[in-house]
Amino acid sequence: MDAIVIAGGLPKEKDPLYRYTQGKHKSLLDIAGKPMIQWVLDALSEADSVDQIVVVGLDKTKNLKCTKRLAFIPDKGGIIQNICEGANYLGQENPIGEYILIVSSDIPSITPEIVDWVIKAALETEHDFYYNIISREVMEQRFPNSNRSYARFKDIEVCGGDMNVVRRNMVNGENRLWQRIVDTRKNVFKQAALIGFDTLFLLLFRLITLDEAVRKVTQRLNLSGRAVLCPYAEVGMDVDKPHQLEIMRADLSRRRI
Repeated sequence: MDAIVIAGGLPKEKDPLYRYTQGKHKSLLDIAGKPMIQWVLDALSEADSVDQIVVVGLDKTKNLKCTKRLAFIPDKGGIIQNICEGANYLGQENPIGEYILIVSSDIPSITPEIVDWVIKAALETEHDFYYNIISREVMEQRFPNSNRSYARFKDIEVCGGDMNVVRRNMVNGENRLWQRIVDTRKNVFKQAALIGFDTLFLLLFRLITLDEAVRKVTQRLNLSGRAVLCPYAEVGMDVDKPHQLEIMRADLSRRRI
């Protein structure tokens, strides 16, 4: 399966990580002697199930290494635009590739085994997209001080992962659904318009199970999707805040010993 690594975006002065990046790409932050994105590329390089990789948001002058076929595309201004650009590129390079793996550059603790697990779990069924989620229990056992935010369902509390599988034709430039989803992230009324007030009410008051929520939302959006309960906290351990950066530096320094 081909992979897109999302590495665009420059933290601005009000961003919690700005004092670390100082106007440079977050994906290039040093973690245990390597740029953060290099840890991600290392995992993808050694994963048996990954073919070619495209990095969106950086150029080839950053001296990044990869044993797989690697391409670079400049930042297109937003996460949706970057994903679409990466998907279009991979579609030209590999027209028969049905699915793509989308990976954030800020989950440096992933391993080749984790990458292969995510792809294998997705290919067990045929859906439009597969969203990895991690239970609170798994996350806090592996990273007890990560302070992640959790979605609370009737039967489980979970956080989202940053490595997911999607059918390639769902993220081409003509599909506006993904932009609508991103646009609703911080506006409860837009969320209600997108998924329905009844579903949002059930979610907010924990009156619905995870499976019921997935079924209602996918029906509302007229697509097929599956939430994959991932046993690896590393998929959800992204670096957004200084304390998370320090957790990763300590964790990956131990790995290098």
